[in-house]
Amino acid sequence: MNAAMFVTEVTAGILINSAGLIADGLDMLSDASVYAIALAAIGRSSRFKANAATWSGVMLLFLGIGLIAEVIRRLFDGSPPDGAWMIAISLVALAINIIVLRLLSRQRSAEVHLRAAWIFTRADVVANAAVILSGLAVFLTSNRYFDLVVGAGIGVYVVKEAFEILREAREAKGPTT
Repeated sequence: MNAAMFVTEVTAGILINSAGLIADGLDMLSDASVYAIALAAIGRSSRFKANAATWSGVMLLFLGIGLIAEVIRRLFDGSPPDGAWMIAISLVALAINIIVLRLLSRQRSAEVHLRAAWIFTRADVVANAAVILSGLAVFLTSNRYFDLVVGAGIGVYVVKEAFEILREAREAKGPTT
């Protein structure tokens, strides 16, 4: 579901000029990757799981920095996105993320690699809601800055989540020798 939404949101974001949709779509790609890493870590050592969470955090950190750079680029070169399409596509993404969040809710306090997957999805629900609200604001005002603010906000939030995952992974690894 996340991989399909990555393709859908990034394609739509490019077609309708939405930094928020592109940001959310790229976040969906990182989620799909994190879920694959979490599945690969099942039954493995605690060290492997902590390393899997570290890899997830690093991916998320690069994604967040890339999103912020894209928003800055669009600040100087862009036009207003289509607010109605932003809302429609983000509603589908929100529904998918709520389903995934419910599936992962039992795992949110489990091992670090599963907690990383839960954190990713929690961030997605927040991002989907923000894109829906910015789509509404763009639809009502034709002002592209609502989309840029949300795109930048998603980028900053993603960076914050990356640091949270990296901190928990470091704690799970224990003291280094």
